[in-house]
Amino acid sequence: MAPSAVSLPPAPSTKAAQEEAERTSGDPALAFIQDEGTSPPVFEDKYEERKYLKHRLAIAFRIFASSGFADGVAGHITMRDPLDPTSFWVNPFGMHFSLIRDEDLILVNHAGEVIDGGKNLRLNYAAYAIHAEIHKARPDVTFAAHSHSTYGRAFCATGRTLDPLTQDACVFYNDHVLYANFAGVVLAAEEGKSIAKELGSKKAALLGNHGLLTVGPSIEAVVAWFVLLEKCCEVQLLADASSAGSGKPLVKIGESEAQNTWEALGKPATGYFMGLPLFQIAEKKEFGESTFLGRGLEPL
Repeated sequence: MAPSAVSLPPAPSTKAAQEEAERTSGDPALAFIQDEGTSPPVFEDKYEERKYLKHRLAIAFRIFASSGFADGVAGHITMRDPLDPTSFWVNPFGMHFSLIRDEDLILVNHAGEVIDGGKNLRLNYAAYAIHAEIHKARPDVTFAAHSHSTYGRAFCATGRTLDPLTQDACVFYNDHVLYANFAGVVLAAEEGKSIAKELGSKKAALLGNHGLLTVGPSIEAVVAWFVLLEKCCEVQLLADASSAGSGKPLVKIGESEAQNTWEALGKPATGYFMGLPLFQIAEKKEFGESTFLGRGLEPL
């Protein structure tokens, strides 16, 4: 009597087997398990959503200030308005990031008109020229941040993008661009359109001889990416200096490893979660508040 056949699991496809073999550090999906508690809150009432997001935007400015990103009157963070997606909230021109409250934010339409805000209704036209075009070109972008940070400005003068030197740098692997054309202060819509076109579908831009720009669907992700991008610029500059001094080339992360790391850490959902600790500190320090993962105030 012939022995009965043993049922074996189907063999993985060649492509799946190859991908699994390349992922020697494990499945990128295990780095962050998304659930309702680790995602931005969802609102049925658009007025409540506006109120919540304006406060998160005010907190974002306090984070930028404490991170050293406030440089005179330069820099801006915008939020697409939930009630009117053709307008956005932004910081008033001439107000320090560390002082901005919800009621200080101004609402600007895509024609460059200030239609709501606090006592200071001045608009930084560069903010309008850049951000209006990005919001027009990218319906997926709810927030955009730009500032003249120290290491960002320094690296933006090198005329190149970041190398995949570290795990953190891989968050921006194939997901940031260099906008090399510096034509002066951005005061024309056409220049803003050029920046938006160069940015494409990516989350960050190195504006040549200018500074950093990050965009995304949540303020937490945009802030986390900006802070991380600034640190990556610092690391790149330090590594370049070390390499130049020692005469030894830098060791770059391989393409497949860099891509797998981006899959684990570079997506918007992970960016949101990465930003929550920054907001937790600022909530308490700047506003005397506490939330659980950005959801509802809790007693201190």
